[in-house]
Amino acid sequence: MNFVIMIVFMMVIGALIGGVTNHLAIKMLFRPYKPIYIWGKQLPFTPGLIPKRREELAVQLGRMVVDHLLTAEGIRSKFKEPNFKRDMVTWAQSEGMRILESDKKIIQWFEQFGVVDSENKIEQQLNAFIGSRYEEVMGQARSKTLKETLPNQWLAKVDAIIPDISIYILEKGIEYFESAEGKQRLSIMINDFLENLGTLGNMVKMFLSNEAIANSIQPELVRFLSHRGTFNLLTQLLDNEWDKIKEWRIGRLEQKLGKERVLSFLQTHIAEQIPYKKWLHSTIGEVTAAYKEIILEVWIPKAVELGGEFIATRIEEMMERLHLAEIVRNQVEGFSVERLEVMVLSISKREFKMITFLGALLGGGIGIVQGLIVLLVQ
Repeated sequence: MNFVIMIVFMMVIGALIGGVTNHLAIKMLFRPYKPIYIWGKQLPFTPGLIPKRREELAVQLGRMVVDHLLTAEGIRSKFKEPNFKRDMVTWAQSEGMRILESDKKIIQWFEQFGVVDSENKIEQQLNAFIGSRYEEVMGQARSKTLKETLPNQWLAKVDAIIPDISIYILEKGIEYFESAEGKQRLSIMINDFLENLGTLGNMVKMFLSNEAIANSIQPELVRFLSHRGTFNLLTQLLDNEWDKIKEWRIGRLEQKLGKERVLSFLQTHIAEQIPYKKWLHSTIGEVTAAYKEIILEVWIPKAVELGGEFIATRIEEMMERLHLAEIVRNQVEGFSVERLEVMVLSISKREFKMITFLGALLGGGIGIVQGLIVLLVQ
């Protein structure tokens, strides 16, 4: 009977020693959190293993994440998975649909991203761009002639329409002088002409009225304008003037027109061709209504594919620039020891309990063996 009691007693003592020892060892992984000093001397095993080695642990965790867990090859293979691509396209299309169906105006989107007074800023940027392009083009062209600057096909078109211009001028002249207004203007011109002749003009007016003279001159003037020779003469004059204009320097033409006037004309008319003010006060869906289907079904899937290929081919460089190991290290170093303990225990609490029970079991077994040895020695 005494033998059984001794064996049980030694088993219990061994189990307590094994369980408590293992439990204490687990606790000493984290505790104490800070070193303990007695009479200026730091006690051994303080602080615990993890608090003492936290910096080293952070570095090793960072290396483990980059070298073994979050690798470039793993991310690249993920981007190549058909299911992942399909999920990304579906997500991008849903986000695209949300934006296209949003009631928010484009100007409000700009304001959301910190761009205020976008209308005036776009106008200023557009005018500045037109001004810079104008100076760039004119800086190279001012010393050249109009003939050297304009394309040959443009020059040929102007040459070809000069006869049409002559016909147009003569037809308008005939139409004007055949009208009542033209006849009245002709009478006034005759009166001014006779008055400038002095006495001779007064003598003519005594015999003929202005209206009679105008009625006599009008048919002759119309006949003159209708004559083929007049057409040839006017065409020749226009040809000669056009030949002179073609030899003008661009700088001279700019000077005659006025640089500020030309630039203002360009800025005004280009701005009219780009209705950015209307776009700014419209929704993205309104501006892109005609392209909604192609955006969702073609552009977004293509953008996702190109984006995936871009990331996959540059993943090493991106990971290097992200410094993932340093991010993990900083995060771990920023954790409090208490938080680390909670994180580890939340993952391995059951396993730690099993280690404690195993220690108790081994301690109990050792106690039984010790009891048997004592019995044999006696």
